Amino acid sequence: MASASAETDFDFFEGEWRVTHRRLKTRLAGCIEWEEFGGRCTVWKTLGGFGNVDDNVIEFPAGAYRAITMRSFDPRTRLWAIWWLDGRTPHQLDVPVIGGFIDGVGAFYADDHFEGRSIRVRFRWSHIETGAPRWEQAFSADAGASWETNWIMQFARAETEA
Repeated sequence: MASASAETDFDFFEGEWRVTHRRLKTRLAGCIEWEEFGGRCTVWKTLGGFGNVDDNVIEFPAGAYRAITMRSFDPRTRLWAIWWLDGRTPHQLDVPVIGGFIDGVGAFYADDHFEGRSIRVRFRWSHIETGAPRWEQAFSADAGASWETNWIMQFARAETEA
């Protein structure tokens, strides 16, 4: 996995954000119905600049919950690892997605399971230079031959919000 990544890749993300979430109501089932809800996110550096953490409030229609993302950069491989910890299942850390940035787009992958099925997971970061970054999650049930994007997060700086 070739990567042009550096420890500064996520510097664009530091600070306070308002988040617009769009999520498929049902994943890997041919669903085309999306739900939209809000959220907030605070991001700071860790590991002497070779990592970062974001603390999220996700305002699901059924009730808000908290979650964190942890990221670490390996300068030897020039790859990032990204872990998700959901406050609703606080003893279960998701399998890390691994990858990096090329030409301002980040792609991160992992093999995981969803509802008893083996899947491939992809996180994708884009629009990082615009001040309004976008994150997408996609699942593949066919080893990456096809992808279903099932969650999109659009970020806007909290201080620019009315």
